[in-house]
Amino acid sequence: MIKKMTVGVALLMAAGMLTFTALCPCGPTPGAYLFGAEAQAPINDWSFIDQVPLCQLEVTTWRPHSVNLNCMSSQGQLYISCSNCAAKSWSRTAVTMGIARIRADEIVYPVTLQRVTDAAELERAWAARLRKIQQEPVQRPSHWWSFRLSSR
Repeated sequence: MIKKMTVGVALLMAAGMLTFTALCPCGPTPGAYLFGAEAQAPINDWSFIDQVPLCQLEVTTWRPHSVNLNCMSSQGQLYISCSNCAAKSWSRTAVTMGIARIRADEIVYPVTLQRVTDAAELERAWAARLRKIQQEPVQRPSHWWSFRLSSR
């Protein structure tokens, strides 16, 4: 009886993990591997990303780790950004590893990431974010990071 219960609990946990992996990231809860058709060609103009409400980014730590993020374009360049990035494991991994996968409209794009440190480019990315979310212009917080993404 105990053995059957243990097997049942193990199967339930495995089913839960598979569901979690397939459905998340969910809101603030990170996910794992991003499923979807992988893009077959590099993207040179990311302007279409402004029609995508939310992107999901996957970096690899000891396992695939995915999060929901705002994604936006400026002059055809793709950006993601986050608040208080220094405290987040995905952003530290992005800085050190520099590679990721981003999913937009069920398509997964292999990308390289580079943290933006140039003030003018940070302002362009911030302005693109405000345009996309239809927010009035406000000053970019000092704890706000942006990353430039390129197809790989």
